[in-house]
Amino acid sequence: MRTFRVIVALLAGVVVLAGCARAGAEPSKFPDRVPPAAPTSAQHAVPPATSPPTTALTTTTTAPPTTTAPRPTTAKPAAPAGLAPGTPCKATVSACVQLSTKKAWLITGGKVSYGPVPITSGRPGWRTPPGMFAVTFKNINHKSSLFNDAPMPYSVFFNGGIAFHQGSLSQQSHGCIHLSKAAAQTFFSALSKGEPVQVVS
Repeated sequence: MRTFRVIVALLAGVVVLAGCARAGAEPSKFPDRVPPAAPTSAQHAVPPATSPPTTALTTTTTAPPTTTAPRPTTAKPAAPAGLAPGTPCKATVSACVQLSTKKAWLITGGKVSYGPVPITSGRPGWRTPPGMFAVTFKNINHKSSLFNDAPMPYSVFFNGGIAFHQGSLSQQSHGCIHLSKAAAQTFFSALSKGEPVQVVS
């Protein structure tokens, strides 16, 4: 009896071993219990790395400002606004007289066209008044009706009886502006009726 049991047990073991041998070759009858298949090389393939989209950055570089030391200039300072350069009078006048310095100029287009030239002006009691005036008339051979027909060559009147004319540069006048003969001739030729004349102290 005991021998019979040993034989049955051996046979059962052979059957189990044969079943195990075929289990690796035959598909399982219980697919839900079969462990998942080993991943294939395709499954292990790593997708190609994709770099994030790049956006071109425009960078503007600005050079640091350069500073240049100012160059020293020897130019004369500019005349005050509105004045004819080199004179104390407005650039809009045609003739300029400065009583304190005893000088006169002709001005054209805002610039000195003639002068300065020396002058003499009114004596005490007959001072030449400063102000803005205009040429009223001219007379090349004028004679004074107030002072015994005193000659007043190349007279250019601009303020009542006051005129530019040829006269003494060493003696003061009775209000007129005395000029040398050459200067009187130039003023007479350059100035016309209505042109502005400025006299400053």
